[in-house]
Amino acid sequence: MKKLLVMAGMGLMFSASASAVAETLDGRAIFDKNCSVCHSINPPPKLAPPIIPLASRFHIQFKSKTDGVNHIAAYLKLPNKKNAIDQQAVARFGLMPAMKLPDKELRAVAGWVWDQYNPATGRGRGFGGQGRMNSN
Repeated sequence: MKKLLVMAGMGLMFSASASAVAETLDGRAIFDKNCSVCHSINPPPKLAPPIIPLASRFHIQFKSKTDGVNHIAAYLKLPNKKNAIDQQAVARFGLMPAMKLPDKELRAVAGWVWDQYNPATGRGRGFGGQGRMNSN
């Protein structure tokens, strides 16, 4: 009986951890599927600003990841000129279309964008940024 209870408990633990893994969304995969048509990660730009300089701009504007991700996700859901992080990019590329993705996916890709900032690369170049960029 004791072995049966231990096995049942382990089964429940495995089931719960498998569910948590299934719910974790991959922001990079969402970017690759939905955003990479227009956005490159590094300069030069495609049809929209590259992600690395944008991530730098978000880190300048927002002091916490929570605030930055909230702003990015809200902007992806309903882009507007007033809330654009880089007015020069909007002038150059135009306003992006709204992303018709579930909120969880918007937050996952927003978190991934936020995490692309690397303080060692400086503020980024172009689109109003200053400093140097690594070209990967």
